[in-house]
Amino acid sequence: MKQDQKLARTLSGRHINMIALGGTIGTGLFLGAGDSIQKAGPAILLVYIITGLFIFAMMRALGELLLSNHDQTNFIGFIKTYLGNRAGFVMGWTYWLGWIIIAMAELTAIGKYMQFWLPSVPVWVWEALFLLVLYSMNIIAVKAFGEAEFWFALIKIIAIVAMIITGILMLVLHVKTEVGITHLSTLWEHGLIVANKSQLLSAFQMAFFAFLGVEFVGMAASETQDPIYTIPKSINSIILRILIFYVGALLAIMVIQPWTDYSANMSPFVQVFSGIGISSAAGIINFVILTAAASSLNSALFTTGRMIFSLSPKDSYFAKLNKRHIPMHGIALSACLVASTIILNYVFPKDAFSLVTSTASATFIVIYMSLMLTHIKYRRSKDYQTSEKHFKMPFSPISNYLTILFMLAIFAILLFSSSTRITTILAIIWFVVLFMISIVKFRKA
Repeated sequence: MKQDQKLARTLSGRHINMIALGGTIGTGLFLGAGDSIQKAGPAILLVYIITGLFIFAMMRALGELLLSNHDQTNFIGFIKTYLGNRAGFVMGWTYWLGWIIIAMAELTAIGKYMQFWLPSVPVWVWEALFLLVLYSMNIIAVKAFGEAEFWFALIKIIAIVAMIITGILMLVLHVKTEVGITHLSTLWEHGLIVANKSQLLSAFQMAFFAFLGVEFVGMAASETQDPIYTIPKSINSIILRILIFYVGALLAIMVIQPWTDYSANMSPFVQVFSGIGISSAAGIINFVILTAAASSLNSALFTTGRMIFSLSPKDSYFAKLNKRHIPMHGIALSACLVASTIILNYVFPKDAFSLVTSTASATFIVIYMSLMLTHIKYRRSKDYQTSEKHFKMPFSPISNYLTILFMLAIFAILLFSSSTRITTILAIIWFVVLFMISIVKFRKA
């Protein structure tokens, strides 16, 4: 019977590679890059490289943990094992809630993106339709989820590659635009860094949020056909993808058009395509952003359903799988909670989720730090001494401590920035409340 309660391993290497790739490309790049460029100037390239290196370190720690025990359905199980049940309880439910809130915000965004083409159709209609379709994909089969993520990621990749190729061609051919002839010196002719250095620090925060969700490959790891091969390949390629898709795209954007010309309130992709005479740029980018939001929602349903499955007591209603080895009950509960967005948007059309979304983002920093601490504990345990030592994290534990310090710095930036201080305090309150609940829960146990 225990064997029947194991998650299906039907995702192929093709699916896992695209899931890992999709996790590094989100709306943070398509929408948030304009704000990042305004805050840092061309120095944003260095900001993304530094942030990407620490994210890669975190993923290497995760990869080593995942391959040390294939029976763990997600990385929260490792936190329970090496940091204790209380830490696992707090981080598990925090991760679940964080994805629920992100899903609610993304569902709201989907409705608004669809109104770009059909403004007369109410937002809640599109929200209900997209949620129903993605929920169906998640409960039919794991492969259906994998196929959806594959195509969502492919659309995002095509958009970014098109931007990079456009930049290269315009640079080589010295194409003339509204702002002048395309030349490499466009990158630095207005300075390499903004005058206000405090804005540069806030750019690190923006870059970190752009990578939010990259750990999702860990949630899918338990359902891959060959984890020993696919997980190292997917994680090792993350650093190359960061350099190509983030640094490459931003470099192309700032070469085509001076970084001082970009607006923080508009996608730089729309601005640059419009600037070179592609009138349909807004529609194209809107479609790409729509797929990015749908991808995030799809991943949220996948993740939260499995989190409820792993956090629920054995033999409970939510700890059971259906005939296809899918945690259908957990996915259904998560979908119902996300569906409350439809009701809220029907009653209150204005978006009320930006505050809680940034709160959820702040909590992810703590989750990532706990993951690094978990890896340190694993390296000191007997499990490591007797393991086959697949996919060892380089320079551990020094790389662990440096990554934790970097994330503490990001958290400090959030705490001392006037625009994010309240949400960060709310995140701290959330952790305190969960910790108090865990004391009562495990005292009774």
